[in-house]
Formats: sequence, C-alpha cells, structure tokens
Amino acid sequence: MPVIPQSNREILSVGGLNRAARQLLEGQFATVFVEGEISNFARPSSGHWYFTLKDSNAQLRCAMFRNRNQSTRFSPANGQQVIVRGKISLYEGRGEYQMIAEHLEEAGDGALRRAFDKLKSQLEVEGLFAEQTKQIIPSMPQHIAIITSPTGAAIRDVLQVLKRRFPAINISVLPVAVQGNEAPGQIVKALSQANQYTKDPFDLVLLTRGGGSLEDLWAFNTEPVARAIFASQLPVVCAVGHETDVSIADFVADLRAPTPSAAAELISPDGAEWQQTFSRYQRLLQQLMTSEVSDQRRHLQHLSHRMRHPGQRLQDFHQRLDDLELRLRASFRHYLGQFRMPALQARLERAIARQTERTRARLNLAAAGIEAPGQRISNQQQHVADLAQRLSREMHQQLAQRGQQLAHNADKLNTVSPLATLQRGYAIVTRGTNQPQGKALDIVQDAGLLVLGEQVTARLHHGQFQATVTHIIEHTNTEENLT
Repeated sequence: MPVIPQSNREILSVGGLNRAARQLLEGQFATVFVEGEISNFARPSSGHWYFTLKDSNAQLRCAMFRNRNQSTRFSPANGQQVIVRGKISLYEGRGEYQMIAEHLEEAGDGALRRAFDKLKSQLEVEGLFAEQTKQIIPSMPQHIAIITSPTGAAIRDVLQVLKRRFPAINISVLPVAVQGNEAPGQIVKALSQANQYTKDPFDLVLLTRGGGSLEDLWAFNTEPVARAIFASQLPVVCAVGHETDVSIADFVADLRAPTPSAAAELISPDGAEWQQTFSRYQRLLQQLMTSEVSDQRRHLQHLSHRMRHPGQRLQDFHQRLDDLELRLRASFRHYLGQFRMPALQARLERAIARQTERTRARLNLAAAGIEAPGQRISNQQQHVADLAQRLSREMHQQLAQRGQQLAHNADKLNTVSPLATLQRGYAIVTRGTNQPQGKALDIVQDAGLLVLGEQVTARLHHGQFQATVTHIIEHTNTEENLT
C-alpha cells in the first residue's frame, strides 16, 4: 500500500467539512417545496418548531424558527399532511442534514388556496371585480330568484327573514347542489334560466348557501360560476358561508352579504317602515286637504264681504233712470215751451215714456236672472265639502284595497313556501343519518332505490326522526294512499 506524502494531503476539521457541505447544499437548493407527514413535532420554550417530515420511503429533519412560524394560520400536529417551503441546509453542530422551513400550509387546503389565489388574480386583471361593472340592486323587488339547495339551512333563514320583513315579495327557488362536482354546472344553468325567464321576470338573483370548509365552498370558487355571474343581466347578490368566508363569487357579484340572513335583510324593504311612511303620508294629506279647504273658505268669505248685491246695483240703476227721465222731461218742456209747440211736446214725452219702460223691463229681466252671491257661495262651499268627503272616502278605500292585496300576497307566498309543505303534514325522507352540516341531502324519491335494513331520516314540520327500512312497497296508487 503506497504512502501518501504529508505535503500533498489537505486535512479538514470536522466543522470545516460540515461548513463546506452546508454551503454546497444551500447553494444547490435555493428554495424547494416538500410535501409529507409531520412526526416528532416539538415546540420548546424558545418558540422554534422542530419536526420530522416523512413519507413511505424516507424522512427529513426540519426546523422552523419563531420569526417564520408566527404567520402560520393553523396549529401543526403529528400525523398532519403538510407542504413545506424552505431551504436545504446542514446543522454543523451535529452534522445533520435538514430543511429550514419558511412557510407551512396544510396539503389539501393549501392546494385549493393556491388555485383560489391564481384564479382571483386572473379575473381581477380581466376586470370582473371592477366597481364600475356592478349593477344597482333594486330597492323594491317584486320577484326574487333564490339559487340554493332546497333542503339546506340557508333557504330556511332567507324565507323567514323575507316573510318577517316584506311577505308580499314573490319568491322562486331554483334548486341546485351547492357542493360536489355537479354543483358548478347546476349553478351556471340556474343563472341562465333566471335570466331567460320572461313570464314573470325576476328583479334580482340571490345566490346563497350555508357555511363549510374551503373544499365544501369550492363550487363558488370556480371560473364557470364566476363568469356566469359576471354575464348575468340581472343583479346578483351573493351570500356564501359565514361572515369570515370569502369566495370568488363574492368578488364578482354585484353585492356581497356576510350571511344568508343578512342578504335577505339587504334585498327586502322593511314592511313596518313602509307602513309608517304610508301612515305619515296619510296624516300629511289630511292636514293639507283640511288646510286648503279652510283657506278657500276664508277666501270666499272675504270676497262675499267685498261684493255688492246685484239687486242693490239694479235698484240704483232704476233710481238713476227715474232721475234721468224726470230731467229729460223737464228739459224738453222748457225748451219746447219757448216755441209753443204742445203737439211735439206730447209726442216726445210719449217716446221718452216708451224708452224708459223698455229700459226698466231690461233691468227687471236682468234682476230676475241674478243668483244671490250668498246662495252661490253656499253652493260652492257645499261642493267643496262634498269633494273633501269623496277624497277622504277614496283614500281610505285605496288603503283598504292595498292592505287586502298585501295580505293576499302574503298568503300566496306561504302557499308556495317549501316549509308550508311540511306544515300540511308531509315529510322529507333522506337516506342516512347525521348528515354533515351544509352538505346537500340525498332525498328519497323512489322507494325502489332503498334496501332493507337501510337507515333513513324523516323530517317533519316539528323535528325529525330516524327509521330503519323493514318493508318496501313499489308502484302504489298515490291518490288511494293519500285518501
């Protein structure tokens, strides 16, 4: 065996070798993402985290220092599947190969979150979230389309609020699945149907469901649903999940509500407030009407005091006519007496008498056709009083008709309500028991799909019960069973 000369050997210290290996690793692997299962998780008093990341073939020691782990949005635990972003390094003190973690996220939620952020950025660049594209929400909708699961908690909350606030609003429920692979397609189809419905057109669309995990709400984070909301000609109000849940649909919608109940509050007017407004206008109208009648009555009284009776003026004309007749006769007598012409004087006096009689007859005829001002004013006052009574009667009649129409619309709404079906003694039977919150129920519509021994749940108007299928009867006469 040859001997290596001492002058040609480079002798490294253990620390130097480890340092060189660390520099080599850190230079080769700048930033990497590694997915695995947490084990041996430790959280010492220093606040740093130490754990092992493993899969079925290998293990990797990891360290995450306090200044990095403070931004983690969940509490790591052994057995949890995670994605770690960090740098590959080597701990020189023990010569251990390890990963310095800079970011930690749950594996399933993290993938969805990255897809959420990617789609959000893409649609925002395209302008789907721009405020100038938002449509105005009508303050008094006549017909509302609600796109949601017909058996979820969201529809019950919305209907209760709408019935309390303004029961006259016409409601149509467009049933869809709100989670699962089929949900996005059904939501897009329902939005299209709402926009194309022309028999009794909708004023707006409410898209809603209850709370759940990011995976449960994922149908509302898909691109087809977002583009269908943006393309809708009807205003779309979105209320998905709880107040802390935010979806892509919320950003695209014309209005976002934190909860289904809050959405119902936002899209419906307050019936009590409207009733108060009507009452206030009624009182104001009565006050204005009374004030106007009083003003007109005072004006008529003022005119009646200033007006002279036509009969009195005719009497003055009669008196003046007599005076003129006497003066004219005296003038003719004096003038004709100078010439001693008694025949002409007699003829002139007869002509004056005839003309005076004709004038007096015209005055008498005019006096006979004149109505006394007091009587005319009295007639006008009576006419004004009759008009005031007719206006008040018509106003009360209109208010009564509107009230009856409001009650009739409330009865119609209750008739088509899904909850009214249960109230009439029917039940909704679903397969299985202990359904997860917010998940669409598997409603039984065909007895032939059940199997003996299967567990079912029957929901009634008050409460629900569970049962076991012991006998199956198919193809029965429904009308005979009901009777």
